[in-house]
Amino acid sequence: MAEIATIARPYAEAAFRLARQRQTLPVWSEALLRLARVVEDPQAGALIGNPNIAAKQVEDLFRAIGGSDAEVGNFVHLLADNRRLACLPEIAAQFQTMKQGEEGVKEGVVHSAFALDDAQLRDLKALLEGRFGRLQLSVQVEPALIGGVKVVVGDQVLDTSVSGKLAAMRAALNS
Repeated sequence: MAEIATIARPYAEAAFRLARQRQTLPVWSEALLRLARVVEDPQAGALIGNPNIAAKQVEDLFRAIGGSDAEVGNFVHLLADNRRLACLPEIAAQFQTMKQGEEGVKEGVVHSAFALDDAQLRDLKALLEGRFGRLQLSVQVEPALIGGVKVVVGDQVLDTSVSGKLAAMRAALNS
């Protein structure tokens, strides 16, 4: 949803600038993720904009969930005043992206034919970090790959899957 992303961007940028300036990135990161999980919960998310519940009560609930940091509390107040509490998941996602960029961490997705155990993922991560730098990896199981893995980091793709090799052989034979 481009509209929510557009609305959330200035809030995420402001929160990130403040957290970086005050050197409280971990505090803000944790608080925003916690708040986003509440909004994503169907029962708690239904409180936002409910005419039977006072706006102040909803704000107080979110302030309590946000933690004891006064600046996070002020941020929640700002969001509540502007009726933007529902944007918290997108604000948190954009904040995390900025935080990872600041820390030099890239997002990577490992597409694997089979589930990877912790040791395999750790070894793969160490190998990939030599090529891509610091990574935050997620794994998606895709049996259609037949075997091997396909790794996507930003706009770069490293395909060592069996299906990828078969496709490359097919292309070479057809040309």
